[in-house]
Amino acid sequence: MKKSDLTTILIIASISVIAAFFIAKSIFGDTYTGQTKVRTIDKIDSSIIQPSTDIFNKNAINPTVQVYVTGTNTNTNITTPGA
Repeated sequence: MKKSDLTTILIIASISVIAAFFIAKSIFGDTYTGQTKVRTIDKIDSSIIQPSTDIFNKNAINPTVQVYVTGTNTNTNITTPGA
């Protein structure tokens, strides 16, 4: 390879890289320099608030207990395991 060939390849490569940079910048746009507001949470308090007695009472339905419905007559028997 001659010196002039190497110089020509180097110039073409440099021009190609610069052109690719500006083409990519025009397609994808510039970097975002704006600002945004981010919501933050309040400080976690160590005090415990008692839950509502309307929902959490001894007669409330426990959704973790499986309920089995048996029978096909009008008096349907509902049984819970362990009860």
